[in-house]
Order: sequence, then structure tokens, then C-alpha cells
Amino acid sequence: MESEETEGRTLVQVISEKYSPENFPYCRGPGVGVVIRSSPQGSPVKDRLNLPSILVLDGCGITEAGDEEEVATFCAHVVELDLSHNQLKDWGEISKILCNIPNLDFLNLSMNPLRGSNLEPGAAEAFSGLRRLVLNNTHVTWDMVHALTREIPELEELFLCLNEYESVSVSSTLCLSLRLLHITDNQLQDWAEVRKLGLMYPGLMSLILANNSLSSIHEPEDSLQRLFPNLRSINLHNSGLSHWEDIEKLNFFPKLQEVRLMGIPLLQPYTDQERRCLMVAHLPHVTVLNGSVVTDGEREDAERFFIRYHLDCPEDELPQRYHTLVARYGRLAPLAEVDLRPLCHVQVEVRFGHQAEPLELRLDQTVADLKKQLRAVVQLPPNKMRVYYIDRQLGYALDPQEMKYGARALHSYSIRDGDEILVVPKTQ
Repeated sequence: MESEETEGRTLVQVISEKYSPENFPYCRGPGVGVVIRSSPQGSPVKDRLNLPSILVLDGCGITEAGDEEEVATFCAHVVELDLSHNQLKDWGEISKILCNIPNLDFLNLSMNPLRGSNLEPGAAEAFSGLRRLVLNNTHVTWDMVHALTREIPELEELFLCLNEYESVSVSSTLCLSLRLLHITDNQLQDWAEVRKLGLMYPGLMSLILANNSLSSIHEPEDSLQRLFPNLRSINLHNSGLSHWEDIEKLNFFPKLQEVRLMGIPLLQPYTDQERRCLMVAHLPHVTVLNGSVVTDGEREDAERFFIRYHLDCPEDELPQRYHTLVARYGRLAPLAEVDLRPLCHVQVEVRFGHQAEPLELRLDQTVADLKKQLRAVVQLPPNKMRVYYIDRQLGYALDPQEMKYGARALHSYSIRDGDEILVVPKTQ
């Protein structure tokens, strides 16, 4: 197999081997097993398998199309074709394949070595029926991308990840149909390059820019609205954004509803709660943040948190968003700090006869432990004493509660500072 992949294989050869009847055991029962095509007499593909409409041929060492008539016979009904991780180096060979698959909707060419390869004039027409095109890690040039998009009038999704792009080349022909652009894991640091995507793809609804090093968003409000008028979702995970002003500029995209922003330098100093609240408060029109829906209740809590977070900020450093929220909610007072941790120790008064002694109790002790502690105070062995708990906050409205179960923990009695422990000797 390794030697065959090194020498190269045709698409027809791979299909013939992968879908040969000899590779599929026949199963009994209606509707089970392989389907054999009955070809016209004399056909070179007589008695071969009828292929699925979604054809996955990744990592098969394919370098060329093979006999075009056989490609057409095998694949006339195919609508999705995955040719990723092959050895296709020539766009001309890819064009031969597509010329013979008239119903193809989806094509994946990821991880094919297409750097420097170009199409002959007119050959891009073979791609015209595609709606989704994946060119990840092919190092395809922008000129080649533009040559393809000019010939694909209904292209909706384009994947250009891992292509080492440092800049974007502008095409004179707009691609009005494109709705999703996946361009992650490149090296686009300057907003001047990213803005070109908005110029070329004005219908873009989703822009995935994760794992680029975008450092800031340098663009005035009115220009942002014109650049991405239909953008509903943007992913800026692991970008280089480091100022809240960049986050606020996302509000200028008129239809933006979903934002993904994790792993950016700006958010590193904050806790998870602070990140979420501050982001929600900065983005009043975003309904989904980092994959989670922002409810009305969460938004109000976040906006109130935002006001309180900036209470100690100097007046000249307060963001504009603070003043907007204060106009809505007023100047909120800091939340009271309430310590909800359970008590560990309490100070009580032990009464025995006419004596009264202060005593500190550990509430993780049991009643049996308490009796051992009281032995030194009342001079009685534990089995000769009866112990009662008196809640001083209730006065003497309730009878003393006998602490008779030795294994019971003291904290279960809800003992507080100032309560009483009454000890009486057992009578025979």
C-alpha cells in the first residue's frame, strides 16, 4: 500500500478497490447487502458497485483522475466528495474529476499539496455547481481562490484554514452568495487585512477567525456597518485583542447576535465570572456568548455587576457603557458582604447548680465529646450527667432540649454565641 501511495493512484483505481464486491460480504434478508449495478453490455464497469451519494476517499494516495468516462459512470449521482489527505497537486486533474460529477454540492480538498498550482483558463467552470468548498491546509493562493469564487455563483461556505495567510488579496469581483467563511489558524494580525473580507463577501453571515493574531479593530462605526452589513456570528477565539474598545466595536455590526471570545489577552486578568459578566454588559445586542444563550435575567445581573465593578474607578476613566447603564439602573450601592460559612466555634455559658462558667465549644464535636469536656467543669463523670441545650435568643419560651444522643454532632443543634448548656446530675 505504501509503495502504491508513493507512486500515485487514480480516483478510478481507488473507487474500484474500495467498493469492489469482493470487499463486501453479502448478507441475507431484504434490503441488506451490496447493490450491484447492471451496466450496458461491453461497459468497462460491468457488475461494479453502485456508489453512495456521499463519497469519502480521504488518505488514499490519489494523484489524478483516471479514465474520465469511468469517473462519470461511477460518480454521476455523487453530491458530496471528500478527497482530503491525498496527493493531488494539479488543479487540472481536480477539474477533470468535477467535470464528470454534475451534481456535486460539497468538495473537500484539505491537506492536498496545491501550493503554486493554477487552473487553465475556463477550467474553473467545472466547479460552478458547488455550494461548499473546503481548502484547508492546501496553501492555495488568493488568486486561485478568486478564480474559483468567480465561477461558483451559488457558493455558500468556504473553508481556508491553516493556509499561512498573512494578508488578503482583494478580488475585483464580489462573491455575493457566500454566507460562511472559515479562515482559522492563519496569521492575520492587521484589521486592514480582515476588512477586505467584508469588501469581497458582503453577504457574509458567519466569520470564523479563531487562532489568528488579530491585535485590534481599527475602524470607525459607520465603516463597520457597511463592511459587514449581514454578519450574525463572529468567532475571535485566541486572537490578540487587548482593549475593551475593540469589544465595544463589535456592537457596530448591525445584525451581530453571536460572539465567541475566549483566550484573548484582554480577559486573562479576570475571573470566569468577571469575564462573562463584563462581556455580556459590553455587548447588549449579543444573544449567544461563547456558545451559551444570554437570558434577560443574566443580562440584567451582568449590567448591574458592571456598574458595581466600576464604583471605585476614577471619573475620567469610566467607560461610556457605565454611564449608559447608570442612566438605566441608577448608581447602585455595593452588595453587602455576607459570610455564609458555617460556624466552627461558639462561646456558651455552662450552668450547674448555682455555678455558671463560660466555655468555648467546637461544633464539629459530638454530644459524647461535649460530656467529656464538661467533666472537668462540673466534676461529674459523663455517665452521671444529663445535658440540656437552652436557646437564649428564644428566652425561656421553650423547654430545655436534652442532648441525649452521644453520636449527634453539636452543629445540628444550631448553637450560637451566648446560648446556655445546663448540666444536672442523674438521679438513681
